[in-house]
Amino acid sequence: MNDKKRLPTAIVLIGILFVSIQFLPRLAFFCFIQVIILFALFEFYNLPLKKKIFLHKTIGILLAVIIGFSFYFDEFSLGLALYVSLLLVGAYFVLSINKLEKLVKFPASIALTFFGAIYLSFTINHFVFLREERGPFIVYFLIAVIVIGDTASYFFGKLVGRRKLAPIASPHKTWEGAFAGLPGACVAAVIIQQILLKDAVLWKVILIACLVDIVAQISDLLESLFKRAVGVKDSSHMLPGHGGFLDRIDSYILAAPFFYYLLKFIGLE
Repeated sequence: MNDKKRLPTAIVLIGILFVSIQFLPRLAFFCFIQVIILFALFEFYNLPLKKKIFLHKTIGILLAVIIGFSFYFDEFSLGLALYVSLLLVGAYFVLSINKLEKLVKFPASIALTFFGAIYLSFTINHFVFLREERGPFIVYFLIAVIVIGDTASYFFGKLVGRRKLAPIASPHKTWEGAFAGLPGACVAAVIIQQILLKDAVLWKVILIACLVDIVAQISDLLESLFKRAVGVKDSSHMLPGHGGFLDRIDSYILAAPFFYYLLKFIGLE
């Protein structure tokens, strides 16, 4: 990545995130999250093209939007959204598979089209629930834990990392770096607690930070597997110095819903 471009892009992204999380009304924030999801989904659907697996982006984007609606409209449940999505994707492929050469690629095509929508829309839309139910400060908590944990992992792993964590997914990540992310995440969590979440119980803050950091690292490596499978380092070059939208949200894909449901079970207070 280009370090000269990385800092200016990061500053712009941080500014957009802060304004969106802190000030946007409910509908505008929901739309903001959908835009991020759709950009990331577009990048995800482009990855298999390098292996000549042709997905159906339009139907996949439609599925992602339908799933997203279940996070905004109370009367439109997630179960209903998933059923409508399955029905639409099933009908689409039944009508579109009209040649034998299409039939050969059908299983991979329908699986990745449907999976992509769930992988990104179902997961990242939990930011909508987090902000709506618990306010912007809890979103800052999640972002800080993941960003600082990832930064600690990167620098410590670069300095003293020796044992490879998951060499197929990410040849540079090490166990030493992964363990260093835990105290980094905890420090970030305690700082946010002291400034923004003073009613939160300290031991819960530390426990949740550790668990979220572990899930975030798994999420990061999972996204890396998709890229390594097609031989690319970044999902795109849409964000100068940072790769693509998918690269920027990879840690949150599994961590955001995990954090949301963890708060449901044990809370912070």
